[in-house]
Order: sequence, then C-alpha cells, then structure tokens
Amino acid sequence: MGLALIAGQGGVPPHLARVLLARGEEPVLCEVEQFPAQVAGEMPRLGFRLETFGSLLAELRARGVTRLCMAGAMRRPEVDPGRIDAATAPLVPRLMAAMARGDDGTLREIVAIIEEAGIAVVGAAEIAPDLLPEAGVLVGALPPDMRAAMPAAEAALAEMGRSDTGQAVVVRDGTVVAREDARGTDAMLADLAQGVFNPLDHADCALDAAANWRRAADARATPAFLYKAPKPGQEMRVDMPVIGPDTAARAAQAGLAGIVIAAGGVMVLDRARVIAALAEAGMFLWVRDAGSSGGQG
Repeated sequence: MGLALIAGQGGVPPHLARVLLARGEEPVLCEVEQFPAQVAGEMPRLGFRLETFGSLLAELRARGVTRLCMAGAMRRPEVDPGRIDAATAPLVPRLMAAMARGDDGTLREIVAIIEEAGIAVVGAAEIAPDLLPEAGVLVGALPPDMRAAMPAAEAALAEMGRSDTGQAVVVRDGTVVAREDARGTDAMLADLAQGVFNPLDHADCALDAAANWRRAADARATPAFLYKAPKPGQEMRVDMPVIGPDTAARAAQAGLAGIVIAAGGVMVLDRARVIAALAEAGMFLWVRDAGSSGGQG
C-alpha cells in the first residue's frame, strides 16, 4: 500500500518522513508550490497547487497510493482561476462552498474528495504514535487551583470552536487573558510577552485582561497557563493541534507557569526537548484527560 504525505510547514512533516523511512516505507511527498515543506531526504516528490488538486489525486492513484496523510501548518493559498485544470474544475464548486464555511469546513471537504478518489486519509498520530504523550503531569508541579481554572479555559475553546477561530487560550485566575487567532499559538504567546492582549476581540475586554494580567503579575498571584485542545468536532486526522519546543520557549518568555494539553488530542513534537525546556524554566506540562481536575492524571 503506497502512502502519500501532503506536507505543510513546521516540524511534524519531517518527523513523519523520518518515521516512515526508518521502517522502510518511502512516502510520496506532496508540497503546495507556494509553501514548500522542510522535509529533507530522498523520496518521490510532487509539487501541486490547489488549482491542480484533481490532477494530483489522479497521479497518486496511478502511482498506487492508497493512503494519504496531511500534516503541518498550511495557509490558504491564493487561487488563480486561469490555472484550474480540467481534472480540478468539477471540484471547484464544492471547494468554494467549503471555503465559505471556514478552515474546518474546507478540510472536511478535502478529506471527502480524497476518500471519494479511493484513497484513505490517515492521521499523523496513526503514523507516529510517539507524537501523542501519555496522560499525566510530565514535568513540574501543578498549581493548587487548577480545578477552578479549567472550566473557563474549556468554555473559551468551545466558543472558539463554534466560530472556527482557534485552539488555544491563556488563563489566569479563572480569566481568559489571550485567545489564539489565525496566526497561531506562537504568535499569541509572542503578543502576550509584549503585553498585547486579545481575549475576546473587543477593546474593552482587552483592556480588562491587560489590567488583570498586570495586577496578577505585580501581586505574584496565581500564574497563568496555556491550554490547548481540539475544537469540538474537529477533523483530527488532518488538523490535530500540536505543541513543540518553540511553544515551550515562547510560553516561558510570556511568563507562564506551564502548559495544559488535552490527552489524545494534541501532539507533542520533540517531547524530550519540550520537557527539558519546561523543566529549565520551572514550568509544568499536564496532559489532561477529559474531566480530570488535577493530580497525576
């Protein structure tokens, strides 16, 4: 069974390629022409554009590909109507309608199109189970009031899921002080480190959050933490959240006490480096089971 890897940007696609090659499985690496991946090594490669997606699927079928994994950060490319080829033209109405529903709707439609072509879609964590850590506190110690803080974090992510706007928040004293937007988690943490707040996309809420942040920092009150989890109903095979060493470094720069991620729902890239960075900064990493309130599970 041949496997294709549609590789976006970031560290997950190179990790998957290494795992596959190490066990003797050579993937067909597919890259969006406008956003090449950082995957090194000798393997078959196909460049494509969204305007030629139908032709890509036909080529993969001709090469005997029966499984496909989409991984890595992918920005929505500019579409040139003049470059839409004959194999892709019948798909355009579906893709246009899906894009109007947001990123999640677009990904779901792409998955449907791939599977209708007779190619099974597999998740990154299925290829590399090491990306999903076990539940528990992997480094550091949890603050004593994590039980009280989690409902606010979960409610914020549920609201963000309904609007398809992000997968991460920063919480302090039960108050959401920052929310991820389309730029991603690292950009949110960089903003926070510079004193920029975006809790609800409203100026008055941002001012309240900034004041809360400064008061808490001055009083050395309960430290803030990053919470990252899938949106409700998220298509996990092609859009599972991920953290990595850069996330840990930026969380430390923002002065956070630690990171909480949903068990089974967030990948950890280069886990040893993440744990080492958090340990050096005196921070925690809690891989939290649904409904867990603290402790070691």
